Order: sequence, then structure tokens, then C-alpha cells
Amino acid sequence: MSETAGKGVSPLITDAVTQANVKVLGDSPAMSLSNLYQTISQSLSLSAQNAVMAQQQSNIIHQATTTQGVSLLYSVDTAIIGSAADKGTRADLGDAIVALKAATQAAGK
Repeated sequence: MSETAGKGVSPLITDAVTQANVKVLGDSPAMSLSNLYQTISQSLSLSAQNAVMAQQQSNIIHQATTTQGVSLLYSVDTAIIGSAADKGTRADLGDAIVALKAATQAAGK
């Protein structure tokens, strides 16, 4: 039989277990801080990603609004030109020339 058979557990074993427990207790603050840092960095990266996505969606909306506005401006201009052309075809040639001269003089001022 061994020398420690009647004494209980060997002091070498208790020292090894104690050292392992002390290491776990010593590593706990570092592990909890590293988990906290990872959580914070993930939260910040998600908020940055959400901000980028919101900016992209805003740019799409602004582009569509600008396109619609330009299309409206072009259609108004076309309607005015079409109306003037229609009136010009019905008027006498002399009246059309006088109106054209007046319009060019007004545009030149």
C-alpha cells in the first residue's frame, strides 16, 4: 500500500487542484472583460451597418424623387411648347412672326 493510504488525499493532488482553481479565478476578470469587449464591438458594428443601410435607402429615395421631379419639369416644358406650336399652326404667318419676334426679344432681356 502507499504511504498516504491512511492519511486521505495526497498533498500533491490538493496542491494541483488548488492551483487549477486559482488559475480559473484569476482568469475570470479577463474572460468577462473580453466577452464585454466583443459584445460592445459587435453592437457598434451593427449600428454602423444599420446607418449605412439607412443612408443607402435614403439615397435611393432621393434619386427617385429627383428623377420624378426632372420628368415633371420636362413634361411641363413639352406641354408648353406643344401648346405654342398648336397655336402657331392656327395663326396667320404674319401674326406668328410678330409673336416669335416678341418672344425672342423678351428672352434676350
